Amino acid sequence: MQTLEIDYVDVGTDFLIARMPVTSKVHQPDGVLHGGATAALAESVGSAAVFVFNKDPNAQVRGIEISANHVKSIASGYVYATARPLNLGKTIQLWEIRVTDEQEQLISICKLTTYKRMKK
Repeated sequence: MQTLEIDYVDVGTDFLIARMPVTSKVHQPDGVLHGGATAALAESVGSAAVFVFNKDPNAQVRGIEISANHVKSIASGYVYATARPLNLGKTIQLWEIRVTDEQEQLISICKLTTYKRMKK
């Protein structure tokens, strides 16, 4: 979280939003946002959303699958990742995470599957 400077900025009844600055720390060699940094942002906000919506401090959450389609590049500013649940199962959760720029233009669309279990 600290390395990528991810901040959580909003939460609602069915969403969690985080933002990340697009700087040289997260650039590909040609100066645009790296897809791996985008995927890390998406997995971070999706995994955090499990805790927010399940409200169980004894849960352990792991991302078990993530896919990302990058549709637009960005070189500076902020990207915002909005996680919304597609299915909130007891053990397996499915999330859609839309990554947009400051003008709400789609940068990437991600799907994350998370696994939740209770600590022993």
